[in-house]
Amino acid sequence: MAPILAGPRDHGLFGCVLALAAALRVLVMLGYDTARLYWYDSFTYLDTAVRLRPQGAFHPAGYSWFLWALRPFQSVELVVGVQHAMGLAVGVMIYLLLRRRSLPAWGAALAAVPVLFDPAFVRLEHAVLSDTQVILLVVAALLVLMWRGEVSTRAAAVAGVLLALAGLTRTATVPLLGLAALYLLLRRTPWRATLAMVVAGALPLAAYAGWYAQHHGRFALSGSDGVALWARTMTFADCSVIRPPADQAALCPNGTILDAASEYVWDPRASLNRLPGDRFTHNDLARAFALRAIAAQPLDYLREVVRDTSLAFTWEPVAHPKRMSPTTAFQRGSWPLPSGQPLVDQVRKEYDPDIRGMRSVEPFAAILAAYPYPWFLHGTLFGVLLLAGGAGAVLRPRTALLPWSFAVFLLVAPVAALDFDHRYVLPAIPVACVAAALAVRRPAPRRSGGYPRGYDHVARPRASANGSRAS
Repeated sequence: MAPILAGPRDHGLFGCVLALAAALRVLVMLGYDTARLYWYDSFTYLDTAVRLRPQGAFHPAGYSWFLWALRPFQSVELVVGVQHAMGLAVGVMIYLLLRRRSLPAWGAALAAVPVLFDPAFVRLEHAVLSDTQVILLVVAALLVLMWRGEVSTRAAAVAGVLLALAGLTRTATVPLLGLAALYLLLRRTPWRATLAMVVAGALPLAAYAGWYAQHHGRFALSGSDGVALWARTMTFADCSVIRPPADQAALCPNGTILDAASEYVWDPRASLNRLPGDRFTHNDLARAFALRAIAAQPLDYLREVVRDTSLAFTWEPVAHPKRMSPTTAFQRGSWPLPSGQPLVDQVRKEYDPDIRGMRSVEPFAAILAAYPYPWFLHGTLFGVLLLAGGAGAVLRPRTALLPWSFAVFLLVAPVAALDFDHRYVLPAIPVACVAAALAVRRPAPRRSGGYPRGYDHVARPRASANGSRAS
């Protein structure tokens, strides 16, 4: 493992890359007159930031805490400005980690290119959505865990807190804490470090679950896991095979056919939405049905997960669900806010009075619309990166296994828990780039005397007066 060289000539290439990435983000800030706000995700995040209580359905409050910290400025434009800086920080962390792991400057810079220049990442940075924060926290945890050859107790604890914060931003990332702990055990890391990471990660999660229980009467991080998993089963469930008990039979498919599992959560014709009350009040019942369906039809469940996951690797983007437009470029136009929604007016009053629909601004939007970044660089190439990282995880497990396992989990978990979404693929790409880069790097050459190149800073055994080496 090599030290980070401090000379400007060592980092000149990446400095140019980072400057271009920053210029792209400045252009985006000029090309759109405000932040992109989505109904209903953005407004529930902002509402939670104002009221500081856990939302009962999909979103934990981790991202809303970030919004709360910026609330005094009353500016969603500032929010996305900070998120653009986060995107740059992710690129810097990838570069530093790979340089630390002895990659040449050009290789480390190349691995950071997708997160720095892919329009999909930059567009997310410009939206009031939690994705950028999740990516930052996961990559930061990876950096802490892999910075040194041996993970110290302090580093493990810091990584545990970072992964817990990622889980409190998006619950699908909570199992990354377990993956990281398993990795430390496989590496025979001292038990104090592994325990420190688990405890440091579990405490914030438990505290949040207790806070959630105070407001919603259930020790959990969210109230939608059962509904999401039920929707996943609606693409294959056969109740003649499942044979659910009477209380779950009402959740069987009722003949409504939709083109994506996630659509069953919201479609009023779906069986769950025909039950009395709000859909999320039936979360426990929906989970029980879904687990029974998966146990009765495991191969059907696996087939659906594999089929939907494969959409991440197509040469051209596939609309899923079909009502969505999987654009791969910056767009021009206007995106008005929904009308007649009290939550919009409430958030405008309590968070930012200037909240409005986003519009593109010329001539900057025209320049952005001409920005070329072909889909296959984060479609088909993403599959190549995962294959390379997988080979590295087998051949060099000490370096490539952790980022590769993170990438695979971040790709598959959302599909297994609910459905495929091009947006949910993005957190897997930066860590897949790290895994692939570590898989193809050359081992550091050894100097005479058996010390790897770059280890000059390590204290060598001192010679005693009689010429022997001190232990």
